[in-house]
Amino acid sequence: MVKLKLSSFLLFFFFLGSSFARQNDDSLYIKEHYTKIERYIPMRDGVKLFTAIYIPKDNTKKYPFLINRTPYTVAPYGEDSYKSTLGPDPLFIREGFIFVYQDVRGKWMSEGVYEDIRPHIGQKKGPKQIDESSDTYDTIDWLLKNIDGNNGKAGLYGISYPGFYSTAALPGAHPALKAVSPQAPVTDWFRGDDFHHNGAFFLTDAFNFYSSFGVPRPGPVTPANAPKRVKFTMNDNYGFFMQVGALKHIKERYFGDSIRFWNDLTSHGTLDTFWQAREIVRHLVDVKPAVMVVGGFFDAEDTYGALHTYKAIEKHNPQADNRLVMGPWFHGAWVRSKGDSFGDIQFGQETSTWYQKKLELPFFNYHLKGVGAFDAAEATIFVTGSNEWKEFNTWPPKETITRELYLQAGGKLNFNKPTEEQSFDEYISDPNAPVPYQEGVNQTRSREYMIDDQRFASKRPDVKVYQSEVLTEDITLVGPLLAKLNVSTSGTDADYVVKLIDVYPDDAAAPEPHPKGVVMGGYQMLVRGEVFRGKFRNSFEKPVPFTPGEITEVNYTLPDIAHTFKKGHRIMIQIQNSWFPLVDRNPQKFMDIYKDASDEDFQKATHRIYHDQNHSSSITVGVL
Repeated sequence: MVKLKLSSFLLFFFFLGSSFARQNDDSLYIKEHYTKIERYIPMRDGVKLFTAIYIPKDNTKKYPFLINRTPYTVAPYGEDSYKSTLGPDPLFIREGFIFVYQDVRGKWMSEGVYEDIRPHIGQKKGPKQIDESSDTYDTIDWLLKNIDGNNGKAGLYGISYPGFYSTAALPGAHPALKAVSPQAPVTDWFRGDDFHHNGAFFLTDAFNFYSSFGVPRPGPVTPANAPKRVKFTMNDNYGFFMQVGALKHIKERYFGDSIRFWNDLTSHGTLDTFWQAREIVRHLVDVKPAVMVVGGFFDAEDTYGALHTYKAIEKHNPQADNRLVMGPWFHGAWVRSKGDSFGDIQFGQETSTWYQKKLELPFFNYHLKGVGAFDAAEATIFVTGSNEWKEFNTWPPKETITRELYLQAGGKLNFNKPTEEQSFDEYISDPNAPVPYQEGVNQTRSREYMIDDQRFASKRPDVKVYQSEVLTEDITLVGPLLAKLNVSTSGTDADYVVKLIDVYPDDAAAPEPHPKGVVMGGYQMLVRGEVFRGKFRNSFEKPVPFTPGEITEVNYTLPDIAHTFKKGHRIMIQIQNSWFPLVDRNPQKFMDIYKDASDEDFQKATHRIYHDQNHSSSITVGVL
């Protein structure tokens, strides 16, 4: 054991030293081979956006622009201060591009007023009507006319919020914009990204994000003189938010009226015109640039965004050059890690390194320089479990069989419809003792919860567990999951959390090295989990209460998966009514939780999950 720990210790410092050496080499190369300039680029309404431009010193060639628009600062500021890396990943530094970084309107050193996920304006009337599409258009137009040595082409990329700005550039794109890669793009903040999933409020993420990002700036600022984040002490996020109590206390105790978008989040508790105006996928028509959408199946923030951006472009632009790449990644892991593992799970290869070499660099080189070839499949998908890249002509694949995994009496799970005349599981859910989203004490929301062991939850009486017999052969599930539940509650509202889990054999061996010492025998790997706020079961626009005790259908779609359940494993479904503090607590009373819920409103409720011949509950899956 001591030898293992020492080896792991030395290995860590070897990789750490290698990483620092590469970064130092890259930093030196950038300073030697690029000239950095900073400019304020004027938009059509007169507002100027701060832009840092890195131009190759070799002027014997012409280069395309590769642009990143961000609300997270283009630092370091100053023409003698250089970034340590350039482009979407480190491979781009030596390839030769004009790298452009821009503070979006109203953020950091740019002028103007910032607006979160600024609505797109389809038919603009005059120069005063602006959006992110027009700001990108005006930026590219200025660059073409004012930066010497360009080849007349531009590309755009970004992860997360910068992914949204990439998507937003597609409608009405500048003719010179030839290649765009929205990566884990913010897409829909009510149905599935970041701060709401199916109308349920993602409390931890919203609070932590807006306690810093949402603090208003007095004017153009750099990180050195940026406003301070809201002060709070959080050693245990579960305990912290339990002490806060009802949601309205957050504004009272921490944010006041200073965090404008927090007030927007909590003032628009349905899919009203505020959220509808911010649905960028509605505008993804007549897409001209080549698009490569990238996402991670274990991305805690924007898995929904990647999948739905690709599908929307595909639906409305059947002739568009539109590709999808989905890997076994956390948020941004395709450039922030080697991608050979995540949490306790090993993938047997460096998936991120493969993606960078085989897909990301070739995509931009081909479309912006005409160099090499880009012959990627329509959908390049990493299937976990079997741990292999697969190529598909469509996504979801057409080569699937739709089947129903039925919940059964006695905690069983199989493909046979129940035959019992009456069968249900009954239990009590208490929002004053909610089910945690992850085991242990967590100061901040971890990214590993998306793939972590669920044995801690399966032991709770308010988590219902259904599992298959031991599999006698491999089974690969791909595409979206559809939860079709027949339920009842003694309350008038309820959340439903459905989790698809891969249960390892009792004799499963741990990988080597294995510094965490996790027991892998019987490990319950989360493949997909998703929440649904029950009052939205008929409509996100017009919520309705449950009738206490009445059997009710709750149907909703979980984000896509690509996973092989290996021979000797089991398939498990867990169902629960809280996922705290990832998701805010539902008082189990029909009400506006943001505005009206008081600490006294959070009440126990008796729930039933039905699984009989007339009221079956199932998960629809695509079997490859």
